[in-house]
Order: sequence, then C-alpha cells, then structure tokens
Amino acid sequence: MRRISAWAAILATPTLVAGIHAMNFTHMPELSWTYGYPLAVAVMVGAAALLHRTFRRNGWL
Repeated sequence: MRRISAWAAILATPTLVAGIHAMNFTHMPELSWTYGYPLAVAVMVGAAALLHRTFRRNGWL
C-alpha cells in the first residue's frame, strides 16, 4: 500500500503543475517569458525526483 501511495504522489505532482500551467490565464508571466515552458518542465521533473528520493530513503519504494 505504501508503494502504491508513493507512486501516486510522484505522478500527481507533475499532473498538478501541468494542470495549473495549462489553464490559459491571460496574465501569467511565464507565457511571454522565453524560459517559461522549460521552467515548468524542470519544476515537474525536480518535484518528482525529490519525492522519489524521499520515498526511497523512507523505505516506501
């Protein structure tokens, strides 16, 4: 059960960031910024990697 919960959290984090990023707001600074999309992808990968490392250290994975 811990393993399933850990993988669900790892997969939910990038989904959350992508969902917020794709809401088509008019006044988002990263829309006109050149590095907005790469930054969003980097945040998703970084958050997933951090969760994976944390869960592995705690023995959940």
